[in-house]
Amino acid sequence: MSADAITPVFVRLKLSLLRNGLRQSGGRKAAYITSAVFALLFAALQLIGLIALRGHAHAESVVVLAVAVLGLGWAVMPLFFPSGDETLDPTRLVMLPLRPRPLVRALLTASLVGIGPLFTLCLLVGSVVAVARGGAAFAVGVVAVVLALLVCVALARAVAAANVRLLTSRKGRDLAVLSGLVIAVGAQIVNFGAQRIGASGLGELDPAAGVLQWVPPASAIGAVHAVSEGSYGLAAAQLALTAGALVALLALWSRHLTRLMTSPDGSTLPGAESAAKERSSTGLARLLPPGRTGTVMERSLRYVWRDPKTKAAWVTSLAIGLIVPVFNAWQGTGSVYFACFAAGMLGIQMYNQFGQDTSAFWIVAMTISSARDAYVELRARAYALLLITLPYATLVTVLTTAMLGDWRRLPEALGLSFALLGAMLATGVWTSARFPYSIPQEGYKNVAPGQTGLAWISIFGGMMAAALLCAPVIALTIWLNVSADGENWTWLLLPAGTAYGAGLTAAGLKLAAPRTARRLPEILAAVSKG
Repeated sequence: MSADAITPVFVRLKLSLLRNGLRQSGGRKAAYITSAVFALLFAALQLIGLIALRGHAHAESVVVLAVAVLGLGWAVMPLFFPSGDETLDPTRLVMLPLRPRPLVRALLTASLVGIGPLFTLCLLVGSVVAVARGGAAFAVGVVAVVLALLVCVALARAVAAANVRLLTSRKGRDLAVLSGLVIAVGAQIVNFGAQRIGASGLGELDPAAGVLQWVPPASAIGAVHAVSEGSYGLAAAQLALTAGALVALLALWSRHLTRLMTSPDGSTLPGAESAAKERSSTGLARLLPPGRTGTVMERSLRYVWRDPKTKAAWVTSLAIGLIVPVFNAWQGTGSVYFACFAAGMLGIQMYNQFGQDTSAFWIVAMTISSARDAYVELRARAYALLLITLPYATLVTVLTTAMLGDWRRLPEALGLSFALLGAMLATGVWTSARFPYSIPQEGYKNVAPGQTGLAWISIFGGMMAAALLCAPVIALTIWLNVSADGENWTWLLLPAGTAYGAGLTAAGLKLAAPRTARRLPEILAAVSKG
């Protein structure tokens, strides 16, 4: 079947999928319409803003960076939102008598239907208007918009085809949970960039734009600006680069389609060898204490490595705990005390310990018959967290101190970090027993419906309590820094903060263990709700 024959069929298929998806429920229709309205409104405002940049000295830098970021978004979208478009999975077409080249053309055309392509089109049109001057520039701009749009769509399709085996598996769908990390890290980078631009002006963007104007699809917009400046040779090279990228992406996409439709799915083949290797791997167990303590620690650490949502929470906390103090120190506006952010972010992982087990907690509950059993269980979970948190908090504090050059405050910053960590462990084990809630295994929600209030009380109530528990160490730090000869004794804050944090952790475990043993049925019911 030729591309001319199947292309209209695929466009109608895409429209049918959109229409039938909206018919499934009123809530889905309302969510889609609301998101569409907001996306189009933002696209319209963005278009107006880009047009307003016309004539600005640094307009080219702004639009080149905007289009480069847009292309990056198209590249990562299939990885984090694989269920957003059913047509991203070409394996559903394996049984049809279709050749890769006509299929690529048909899927590329169908991919231009949707809110995402329309949003991209608005941004590209605004970018061309912002930098184009003269009829020749606008004529090149028409070609640039088409090429850039096709590059974005082809990039998303090529990435999806290359990773379709992963994206259509359960673990692949759970990979979307890591989108929170991308958003969190991206927000910090944007904040850092905005502060630099606010202090130095848009001229800070020129070096980055000078490089990105040679990276498709931003190179297409760079060609429009080059024509406006009279550099026709440069514009031709940038347009040729964009067209070449489009051809390469289409060829890559076609090759992956051919492989998907002619080779077996390796994910369905027996994994006896890997399973045997996993069963024989006992290296972690040998490094941990014997008995129940080591078993619980190993289980907790394996959750961190294997469970997608637990891994996402840990990776996000590790990233943000490092970015906040380091970025502030890099800008010269930070303080060594910002390093406490690392201990605080990781201390949150102690909250809702039993909810992280989900419905599998009943296996753990069967092994707890006394307050002593509960104490050993909670203590081992705290040990597993400390195994990662203590060296990480120390590393972040030393790195922040080195960047600021304020080595005199290193002992007190470490003491405060350890005291805060101990306070959060103490409140975490107590709220885990008092306010447990379920974490749904599927989807993007981290709290089961109807338990949002419990989550807020557990996390934010516990954090406030931890801050109050740290008040004595904070007060001692302030007193030593303001007193006449107190600076000579600030080194005492390291052992004092460490001992205080350890004492808080021990007290929290003692208080939480009897409550955990008494409330096992209620905890099991709460964490199994989702």
